[in-house]
Amino acid sequence: MSLEKVRQELKKYGLEERVLVFEQSSATADLAADLVGVSPGQIAKSLAFDVDGRTVMILVSGDRKIANPKYKEKFGQKPKMLRVDEVEERTGHPVGGVCPFAVEDGVEIYLDSSLKRYDVVYPACGSANSSIGLRIGELEKYTNYREWVDLSKES
Repeated sequence: MSLEKVRQELKKYGLEERVLVFEQSSATADLAADLVGVSPGQIAKSLAFDVDGRTVMILVSGDRKIANPKYKEKFGQKPKMLRVDEVEERTGHPVGGVCPFAVEDGVEIYLDSSLKRYDVVYPACGSANSSIGLRIGELEKYTNYREWVDLSKES
């Protein structure tokens, strides 16, 4: 189970006790924000794309969406999100639980600058009913991210 893989990874850092598991779905930014008690912007959506056969994950604020021109400038092509049937195989997590922890080998993780508006953000933890609150420095420390990018715009 993906949630258990994430817990095992976070255990290495002493963070497994901070994982929040809900009885209801937290699969969207709005649902997660309601459950956690924060604004949708504090939810770190993990969006997965195919870039010439590579799997690219971009963590972006829950109240933002990808700006196609910025994305194209960065990756040299229009955004092509993974199909629902590809997500778990390529990221290691099911739709609704995609997160930057315990990902499949080769997944490239990017953090969008929209997240820097907040001291604490909440990415999922491998299931459609989990999350963890992390300070921005912790997000950087505990994800194997490549770089900060500016690829979003207001929804």
